Amino acid sequence: QVHLVESGGGLVHAGGSLRLSCAASGFNFEIWAMRWYRQAPGKERELVARISPYAHMIKYADSVKGRFTISRDNAENMVYLQMDSLQPEDTAVYYCNADLQHMGTYWGQGIQVTVSS
Repeated sequence: QVHLVESGGGLVHAGGSLRLSCAASGFNFEIWAMRWYRQAPGKERELVARISPYAHMIKYADSVKGRFTISRDNAENMVYLQMDSLQPEDTAVYYCNADLQHMGTYWGQGIQVTVSS
């Protein structure tokens, strides 16, 4: 059974940093791309970053380019999101995502990130 468990969220002042972690299990992690999404109150869920299986291709939303860094550790089945220079508009619930195509799409439980001004 696929499980995705996020950790590392919290409250930070503007300009601060947080590192989110996602522990994955129940599938062959190293052959799948992984994604981080976020959803702010009253807004649609949006894609923040995507990383290919061996990190050869990485993409970011324009709003986080240059501030966020996605990475992964295939030996530990972990994916990370380093968030620097955080701004109040980054406040959202952040979700780890695995799109396993015909085997389904899976989400973590979500973790709150709050940036105070």
